[in-house]
Amino acid sequence: MQTSPVTTRSEELFRQAQELLPGGVDSPVRAFRAVGSQPLFIERGEGAYVYDVDGNRYLDYVLSWGPLILGHAHPHVAQAIAAAAQKGTSFGAPSPLELELARRVQSFYPSMEMVRFVNSGTEATMSAVRLARAFTNRDYIIKFEGCYHGHADLFLVQAGSGVATLGLPDSPGVPAATANTTLVAPFNDLAAVQDFFRRYPEEIAAVIVEPVAGNMGVVPPVEGFLQGLREVTQAHDALLIFDEVMTGFRVHPGGAQALYNIRPDLTTLGKVIGGGVPVGAFGGRRDVMAMIAPSGPVYQAGTFSGNPLAMAAGIATLNLLKDGHAWDTMQRRAGELETGVREILARKGVPAVLQSVGTMFTLFFTGQPVTNWSTAKTASREQYAAFFRALLAQGVYLAPSQFEAGFLSTAHGQDEIEMTLSAMEHALSG
Repeated sequence: MQTSPVTTRSEELFRQAQELLPGGVDSPVRAFRAVGSQPLFIERGEGAYVYDVDGNRYLDYVLSWGPLILGHAHPHVAQAIAAAAQKGTSFGAPSPLELELARRVQSFYPSMEMVRFVNSGTEATMSAVRLARAFTNRDYIIKFEGCYHGHADLFLVQAGSGVATLGLPDSPGVPAATANTTLVAPFNDLAAVQDFFRRYPEEIAAVIVEPVAGNMGVVPPVEGFLQGLREVTQAHDALLIFDEVMTGFRVHPGGAQALYNIRPDLTTLGKVIGGGVPVGAFGGRRDVMAMIAPSGPVYQAGTFSGNPLAMAAGIATLNLLKDGHAWDTMQRRAGELETGVREILARKGVPAVLQSVGTMFTLFFTGQPVTNWSTAKTASREQYAAFFRALLAQGVYLAPSQFEAGFLSTAHGQDEIEMTLSAMEHALSG
């Protein structure tokens, strides 16, 4: 019988944290409430593994919620950060590194004709929508149930992810007037979007979408959905915004827009382009981006935007992804994991579905395919919580929520895949 690792120090630190931090954490899903447990306090990471303060080692599929595509503390990235820090951590002034990273981003995402670096995915999406409203001189945006675009007021309506995990109201503290400018459609429901455009033909500034949803678990677009969004926005002179903060470099080196051959007007990125250091970016059509201050009237600013630590980490990361070999190997490992999990589910007769795109995956404990937030909610949170705890006892660390994605890195090799499948076999035996 596998025994759970001793986590005495994590438990004591969590007790102290609850006196200092709301809920004992600085981001809600970290609290482990959705899986009926208490959080691990992580001391360090190396490759595909993290180590907690009690000395326990875990095979990590959270990877800081996606950014660590090369694994923890990759030597090239760590060296790049250290070298940049020795020259200064922040200047509040232009740096050549910004140009270098912008060119690398554009080489993967040619739709981003101009780029503005910010400090988080939330900043990127918030700024992109402000820009879209200014460019179109319209107020309404369309988003999708279960899709999360950061915690800006206008997005906390049917926001999925951490909001869903905790069962919180969608938008407490958000003025009704702000929420009322956000129109919400079911994900993968093109007809609902078309209906909004019929009702508000000259009032919708933009449609913003996770082209592969990752914040209600991994939910791919159905055939024709993204193309339909492209066509309806063009027909009504609205902008199409792809939120690729999570999917960028994860479903394809060129993101979902390359995978599905759709060119959005604006794209938001984060996570991977910082190589583990906080960063975000938005960019797109040159005529739209020209409206951003100081070249235009739409104000956006940030003291740490384009800071050398984030730029250096991003450059080092993208340099290692540019030849495609690393990504291809990682995707092959993801395929091996997917095949193995499906075989275990079939053999055990477990009512669950594995959904994956590229290097992202989610195991939903439901007997039906998940295509939107309504079907995602049919998944058993209780079964997932038990599964999570059983895997953690065997040293495999998944996201502590049914409604989150798992991620692979280049550090996840054959041994790690075999370890994971063995742990899952055991966890599903009960």
